[in-house]
Amino acid sequence: MSVPTYPPLEERPLKDTICLFDVDGTLTPARLDASPEILALLQSLRQKCAIGFVGGSDLVKQEEQLGKPAGAPVTSLFDFCFAENGLTAYKLGQPLASNSFIRWIGEPQYKELVNFCLHYIADLDIPVKRGTFVEFRNGMINVSPVGRNASTQERNDFEAFDKEAKVRHKFVAALKEKFGHLGLTFSIGGQISFDVFPNGWDKTYCLQHLENEAKKPDGITYKNIHFFGDKTFEGGNDWEIYSDPRTIGHSVKGPEDTMRILKELFDL
Repeated sequence: MSVPTYPPLEERPLKDTICLFDVDGTLTPARLDASPEILALLQSLRQKCAIGFVGGSDLVKQEEQLGKPAGAPVTSLFDFCFAENGLTAYKLGQPLASNSFIRWIGEPQYKELVNFCLHYIADLDIPVKRGTFVEFRNGMINVSPVGRNASTQERNDFEAFDKEAKVRHKFVAALKEKFGHLGLTFSIGGQISFDVFPNGWDKTYCLQHLENEAKKPDGITYKNIHFFGDKTFEGGNDWEIYSDPRTIGHSVKGPEDTMRILKELFDL
């Protein structure tokens, strides 16, 4: 598939507007691929304004969900790519400044945190346990009581179980009690896991990249920052950016909902 061409950012009809999208549950069904329909709609939107994604996962996962089905590198499909909430960031395919969780927290405290998580999961009585309970990422750790290797069916089953048993909520409460002094945020997102990262390293982290754009010579000031996400409730991993005064938040129920709102808002 040939990648379409787009007007330079400063020549887009709505040049002071950018649309930012969560990935899982917003552009794609949870952990699955983006549909041809939503990818085509994003291409149309990109002719009018800047677009970007902001996801908690690393770039490899976003490449799988967005780039692979499009047949093009994910960094070519969006003007701004904010993987790991913007700790890994790209503008028009070029990397921007990055940061890391391990550098911030230090090895001894990191090890104590991971040991606690693994002991806690070992003692959990839940229907199934698979593999990869703690996933180390550049900007956070992702903790999954059932394990990230769970199948799609097992994920769905755990999500339903967790709604009643509140496994993740109880786990987060225990972590807050033990590690509350470290200045960490614990954010429940997706079906099976929660993220742990320094305060302020939620999805609002990516907004500093947009603020930096305005400081560049001939840079663009994004006055209208639309954010689309499905976990927009308090405690969900879209809450902070959705409720931030710098953004215009849109709560969606899934990719179809995202498409419906975009068509209405931008006359696509």
